[in-house]
Amino acid sequence: MQELLSHIRTDLAIESAETFSENENSLAGVSVHETSDEESHIRITHVHIKNEKGAKQLGKPVGRYITLETPYLAEEDEDYHKEITQALMEQLQVLIPDIKSKKILVVGIGNREITPDALGPMVVDHLFITRHLINEYGKDSKITKGFGIVSAIAPGVMAQTGMEGREVIHGVVKETRPDVAIVIDALAARSVSRLNTTIQLTDTGISPGAGVGNHRHGLDEKTLGIPVIAIGIPTVIDAATIVNDTMNSLMDVLEEHGLYKEVYESTKSFDNQEKYLLMRELMAPEMANMFVTPKDIDQSITKISYTISEAINSLCHDLQ
Repeated sequence: MQELLSHIRTDLAIESAETFSENENSLAGVSVHETSDEESHIRITHVHIKNEKGAKQLGKPVGRYITLETPYLAEEDEDYHKEITQALMEQLQVLIPDIKSKKILVVGIGNREITPDALGPMVVDHLFITRHLINEYGKDSKITKGFGIVSAIAPGVMAQTGMEGREVIHGVVKETRPDVAIVIDALAARSVSRLNTTIQLTDTGISPGAGVGNHRHGLDEKTLGIPVIAIGIPTVIDAATIVNDTMNSLMDVLEEHGLYKEVYESTKSFDNQEKYLLMRELMAPEMANMFVTPKDIDQSITKISYTISEAINSLCHDLQ
């Protein structure tokens, strides 16, 4: 089961939990709690992986994972985005209870030249950076009154710098000594419906590129020496997953109309992982590692990057 689960390309703990539950009907060492606000259309799910058994089952590190889902995350409605920002702030405070008193380093992971991967650098662009001002004027001056201590870096990718992001970030942490790092990155999802509609927060850090099969050294408390909170938005999905979902829909239609019953019956017993692996086998080699992103990704990433930066700015500073 674990071998099959590891083939499903997703960075979302909630999707790993859903996939496992469909096949095993239980999650030892994992608790899942969900709340939903019908008025704001925001669903919040807490997945807590409590021990190594739970971590092995889901293929995720031990820790807390908080998922905010809303179909309107990338919409233009400013009033609604205030509700999303407030919900995001509340969940960030769960992971960083006294954030205003801490020195915060925000790390924007990704390649700003590739839109689906540009979320992290774009969030950094919108942040209110204050560390240099407080170093110059002090924490209690009139100029810096109400400001938290925030610094930020967008380290780029190895093809641009010749260095692992972890190497760059580790050097910054060693020199500037922040209390906590907030790492922001684009993720890969299992479900099309979660693209640009989902925010995942976790206190386990992040493994850049893991969802698309491009593993780099992790950014977590073990590697950086400080707590690492990760914020991620799924912006891409494996092409094989789309084919698999389409085939599932086709089979449902065939069954409904009584067509190709033999074909339907031969695959009806397959679970989601087995169907996914079958689709990858059937796809042409050049499509096997293809990832797909929505056509309005430019607009969506811009809007979502402002939502995340506004939440961090509001939490870290008393801005009037």
